[in-house]
Amino acid sequence: METSVLRTLWTECFGNEDGWIDTFLKTAFDPSRVCALTREGRLAAALSWMDAACEGRKLAYLYAVATAPAFRGLGLCRELMGLTHEKLAGQGYAGCILVPADAGLRRMYKKMGYVNFGGICEISARAGKAIPLRQITPEEYAALRRAYLPKGGVVQEAGAIEYLAAGAKLYAGQDFLLAVSPEGEGLFGLELLGDVAKAGGILGALGFEQGTFRTPGDRPFAMFRPLTEDGWTPGYFGLAFE
Repeated sequence: METSVLRTLWTECFGNEDGWIDTFLKTAFDPSRVCALTREGRLAAALSWMDAACEGRKLAYLYAVATAPAFRGLGLCRELMGLTHEKLAGQGYAGCILVPADAGLRRMYKKMGYVNFGGICEISARAGKAIPLRQITPEEYAALRRAYLPKGGVVQEAGAIEYLAAGAKLYAGQDFLLAVSPEGEGLFGLELLGDVAKAGGILGALGFEQGTFRTPGDRPFAMFRPLTEDGWTPGYFGLAFE
């Protein structure tokens, strides 16, 4: 499939603020990891996925699930998801992960067999005494993240981390690992793993008065649909590209 056709669909459905489409296409996109439906000679619905893994099992993180406005309300999303599940199962994937954008989508995906798993917590903090930290490369971040993930945590590497790094900064310090994105006058920690008590010191070191950090917790976030029959479910997924 021509990437220009996908770009047109995604722009129509999501917009292209900050050029995320081109960034995704350059870093994490693979034409073999696309599922699509056509109607009336044009692309009507499509999604992509990024490879992930957990406990030796291959997983798919579904991304940019889109239906063109002209074809909504016709059941194409359900058809697309069913086709995707069949394709992934045939390729040896153990399950699919996605992160719904709102409660309505969460209910829709639940009807397709997806269940909440793991969870997150978002903590707010104010700047404290600065602590040592260093900016790291995507390669360093990927290697360290494996060590910091909680039990059952989903590993995301390859192009996914390069995609992350295009819009975020990656840091490591004593007993913590962090991916952050500026948010107005504050800071948003896309994922803080390790010692969450370091949040205030991180803000002090980076020069922000306040910030919010996403950490492992109990609030529903990602959803999982198994593609095997053994009942296995991963334990944590918190690094989403929203």
